[in-house]
Amino acid sequence: MDVVVSIIVPCYKQAHFLSEALQSVLDQSYTKWECFIVNDGSPDHTEKVAKEWTAKDRRFRYIFKENGGLPSARNAGISVSEGAFILALDADDILHPDYLHKTVPVLSENENLGVVSCYRYFFKNNISNIIHEFKTIGTHYRDLMFENQLMPSSLYRRKCWLEVGGYDESMIKGFEDWEFWLNITKRGWNFTFVEEFLFYYRKSEQSMLVDTINNSAEANTEYIFKKHKELYIKHFDNTAEVLFYYIKTHRLGKIEIRNSLEYKIGKLIMKPFIVIKKVSNSIFKNSK
Repeated sequence: MDVVVSIIVPCYKQAHFLSEALQSVLDQSYTKWECFIVNDGSPDHTEKVAKEWTAKDRRFRYIFKENGGLPSARNAGISVSEGAFILALDADDILHPDYLHKTVPVLSENENLGVVSCYRYFFKNNISNIIHEFKTIGTHYRDLMFENQLMPSSLYRRKCWLEVGGYDESMIKGFEDWEFWLNITKRGWNFTFVEEFLFYYRKSEQSMLVDTINNSAEANTEYIFKKHKELYIKHFDNTAEVLFYYIKTHRLGKIEIRNSLEYKIGKLIMKPFIVIKKVSNSIFKNSK
């Protein structure tokens, strides 16, 4: 099989993980690949590590760009690559040696497929320390409307990237991959999964995904809903059902917190301080 896969590895403040990711690329049993290491204006020693790898194998290439976020770094790498298939690999994740060997034929043999993914492991520190297994299903944009079923490092056609105009570079706070998959599949492309664990996702206390979930999840989801509103209007009943479910679970969660013993004890402890604050504010206002 002669299909060239362009592997894009953006790196920002992750030079300490980069060699593990690149070693997993070098270890691929499928050898028709090129790999672009994109230094997204990283202040660490990303350039030093990247140039060590370009010296090891000519299939590795190095790009430096001013910091612009993950979507723009991926786009920068893809724009100078030549492969018919694309794989975006984060600098802290690891590919199974047979990842390309198992996914490339599936994408090659079905012209209706735009994306091929796989099952994945979540690990801490090293891939022998597996903390979670993730299996998922789906084939159609409807399976992506309310939850992202596809991991960022899924294999896809360059044609799909061109059709949607690349990753949305305004989505610098995460969920850019979810929006990207939805944008592709709503145009008629299907996706599928190789039912094997071929990918290792590094789980860390601090990461872009953790920050997104903690601080930007609602805003990013709202952006996706509005950008692709024709889908959510078309499936209005499902959209309403999901949104009201979220509202209900949020309300019940708040009630559960209010009724918890810890909350009642905390409220009792804080009561004197609230009274003092009110008195202080009253004195301050009267003294003006």
